[in-house]
Amino acid sequence: MDQPVRAVPEAGTPLIEILDLRKEFGHVIALAGVSLTVRAGEVLCLLGDNGAGKSTLIKTLSGVHLPSAGRFLVDGQPARFSGPRDALNAGIATVFQDLAMIPLMSVTRNFFMGREPTLGVFPFRRVDFARCRSVTHAEMRRIGIDVRDPDQAVGTLSGGERQCVAIARAVYFGARVLILDEPTSALGVAQTSMVLRYVAQVRARGLGVILITHNVRHAYAVGDSFTVLNRGRTLGVWRKDEIGMDALQTLMAGGKELQELSADLGGTV
Repeated sequence: MDQPVRAVPEAGTPLIEILDLRKEFGHVIALAGVSLTVRAGEVLCLLGDNGAGKSTLIKTLSGVHLPSAGRFLVDGQPARFSGPRDALNAGIATVFQDLAMIPLMSVTRNFFMGREPTLGVFPFRRVDFARCRSVTHAEMRRIGIDVRDPDQAVGTLSGGERQCVAIARAVYFGARVLILDEPTSALGVAQTSMVLRYVAQVRARGLGVILITHNVRHAYAVGDSFTVLNRGRTLGVWRKDEIGMDALQTLMAGGKELQELSADLGGTV
């Protein structure tokens, strides 16, 4: 299957721009005014504590939820997704924490799941497994993972390697914006380094990346800009040269509330 070909937006136009985005579930306000901009060749790190609205935001960007209000622009044009397929067609791919992989199926089958290239015509059409294996092996080697047997079960790979397979799959099938949901949350040091290095490779290829994480160190290692969410609102947006890692940690961990608690406990927090 050939990769999708899309028109290239004008230079300088953000890949994604959302302005005062809101999402309500009945009387519950999950997003109360979020704004962010994703540009080609940049990693935007989305930070925030549990309940900040990160999950709702990425599900809205990936077409799972419809926004209740606000502006959502893709390549400078208003966008409204009726489902995840619309987001994929617009070049927005989300890699969730569960990776949407079947551990007992092969690396190749997971890589091409639902998008298998075929040979022949109906009713004699069949999957082109030789092409699938060749492409999977080549794409894995491209990111520094030598899968000697693409038919091995994906469950035999390390957590970092599985993350890289999921990201490589999205890139191969034409993603221009990658949304990564806590990709390093359950990984060791070496596996985390593998994933972060690949995120840097993806950025160098001109894609835009939204990295959702609780780990400020991981965010600061690859991030170009940082957006902090608090209770469904944008608390602030900073470039890397505008804010330090300690300041980001304080904002994400509660800021003023954390300092007050530390004072109450005699500076032990």
